[in-house]
Amino acid sequence: MNKLLMAMLLLLSVLPARAADVAGIFREGSTQFSLIAGGGTAFNNNYTVLGAGISHYVVDGVSVGLSYENWSGGTPSISIVSPSVQYVFYQADPVKPYVGVFYRHAFVSVGPSFNSAGARVGFYFATSRRSVVGLGVAYESYLNCRSSVYSSCSETYPEISVVFAF
Repeated sequence: MNKLLMAMLLLLSVLPARAADVAGIFREGSTQFSLIAGGGTAFNNNYTVLGAGISHYVVDGVSVGLSYENWSGGTPSISIVSPSVQYVFYQADPVKPYVGVFYRHAFVSVGPSFNSAGARVGFYFATSRRSVVGLGVAYESYLNCRSSVYSSCSETYPEISVVFAF
């Protein structure tokens, strides 16, 4: 593992001065829109999850974002707002690895809201000059969770994303 880390640091240290040219949709000033669709389980119910997000690259490879998810089809209904920060290794080609962190606040129609924090890792695959598909995994930990009440205070799950840049 140390060899991999050393190789990545070496790669980053020898990048050309014009790295912004290869940053593409991950360059400073780029804005991306993402669509969220899938399923989830909470409160012993299955939900359909739909949402959208926006992120803005503050420097090449580093974005700050905000997303919204609506969990429907079960009771109670759930809405989630999530700010995030992500780094994309835009220099890699053709697959672009990414790492990120997020915080989530869930509004629950019946009962108290709850918060969580987590991390994600994955890869982006280009589908056009202005879009990518992401495949990754996320780890999420529920804050102030009592394991005596809930069956689990954390979870790991796959993520698939479609991202459009403008």
